[in-house]
Amino acid sequence: MDELKAPEAPLAPEKKAVLTRRTVLAAAAAAGAGVAAARLVALANEPTFDRVPITGTQGNNTGLDWLAPLGNEAARVSHLLRRTTFGATAEELDRAQTDGYAKTVNRLIDTTIAEPPALAGGDDASQENPLNVGALQQWWIDWMLASPTPFGERMTLFWHGHFTSDFRKVGNQYPFLYWQNLTWRKNALADLKTMLYGVTIDPAMLRYLDLGNSTAQSPNENYSRELMELFTMGPDAFTEDDVRAGAKALSGWREPRTQAMIDADIKRQQMRTGQAPKTTPKADSVKTGVFEAQRGYKGAPFTYLGESRVWNTDAVLDKILQQDATAPFIVRKLLTAFVSPTPSDPYVARLAAGYRKSRYDTKALMRDIFMSPEFTAADTYRALIKSPTEVMIHSAKALGDKTLSRLVAGQGQGMGQTLFDPPSVGGWPQNESWVSSNTMLARANFVTAAVQATKKLPSAANAHNTQIDGVMSAQTLKLLNEAADDKRRWSILLASPEFQLK
Repeated sequence: MDELKAPEAPLAPEKKAVLTRRTVLAAAAAAGAGVAAARLVALANEPTFDRVPITGTQGNNTGLDWLAPLGNEAARVSHLLRRTTFGATAEELDRAQTDGYAKTVNRLIDTTIAEPPALAGGDDASQENPLNVGALQQWWIDWMLASPTPFGERMTLFWHGHFTSDFRKVGNQYPFLYWQNLTWRKNALADLKTMLYGVTIDPAMLRYLDLGNSTAQSPNENYSRELMELFTMGPDAFTEDDVRAGAKALSGWREPRTQAMIDADIKRQQMRTGQAPKTTPKADSVKTGVFEAQRGYKGAPFTYLGESRVWNTDAVLDKILQQDATAPFIVRKLLTAFVSPTPSDPYVARLAAGYRKSRYDTKALMRDIFMSPEFTAADTYRALIKSPTEVMIHSAKALGDKTLSRLVAGQGQGMGQTLFDPPSVGGWPQNESWVSSNTMLARANFVTAAVQATKKLPSAANAHNTQIDGVMSAQTLKLLNEAADDKRRWSILLASPEFQLK
């Protein structure tokens, strides 16, 4: 292997690591991927250290300080792709480097999001033929690796963690979670009103937060509360009276019925009673909730978020979008996912003003985010930790092996993220929440398995440049130079602290 060398001069103002380390593990003598595992676990297990200024790209003895190279156009493009496309294949990176930063931003945002192939049997799920959640997870991961519009999948993943539903509550005797994924993708860059309306009448959401059982006579408050608290405004922007009023205004929706669901119900009744039902409901022709006026509210005007009038679903969403808290809440959530774990208040306020002025055009907001100076500022370089899904998809892309999707589908739980199974209605905690000794070991174990499973490894000779910008700690540099072959070099690179960050 040719020896790797750090650039002779820094490319940009220095950046200090945002992560701290607590206890050194006694695993430094391990070799190959084992060394990578020891380095990665150390990220979460060494004591807080004093950071010292550095020169070049090599760090101090802690091995975690480096320079941000974002004064360089090529590095800015790579930075963009890491945060928007789960990393990039060699072909995607070459095209983006040729196009340059601004053109790549516009292409990512303006290209129509490609639709995945249909999930076999997805539309026909019923109690007789339940939806296989593992197959659903595999289907989406396959598409994350294959989609020609990976930014669309990254946005779908963002909304999947923001507007959450889980298979345990929703159940697998319906196609609802499959449909939800299609809806989040379809509306991923739509205006926020379109997205919120789709969320409100989404069948999986109707079941998950109980709006499908809510009537004017017996309103259920779950969705009304989470719509304001977790989805749009935050916990301090409404009252309990608003929760009750919202529940009343949103009542009347029910889950749709497919022919497969109806047929399964008929078969179950025949088995139980020996007779077919005298009448059967008709299948619905939509993949959304169905509004039944007789179940909704028809009474006098009432007050919601400070306004008294006759309310319905459309009016509730319009009122939420008029609230001062809504634009900053959504903007901060997106900035935390794509820019920094702690975006400044002025940055949030500036983008929120533009978002509201654009009538909540999410496509315009994402363009503003990626073209903002803060997105490519030195202090945002490697400021975020890749989620388990991101780091596994990026690894598979780096290794050029789409068949690793089966391995990806089976490894997320150990790292703390199983698709369609968030820990709560609040979704997955981000950034530092991904880091523990157990989850870091799971990441290292995944890398070992992925490298071993890749039938034809690409050359690792330039991987340190294409995957981590050639910017690494002295420890990572040393380990890569000591690697005997491509297999060990890939193992060390993909398990390095640098690769876990974006």
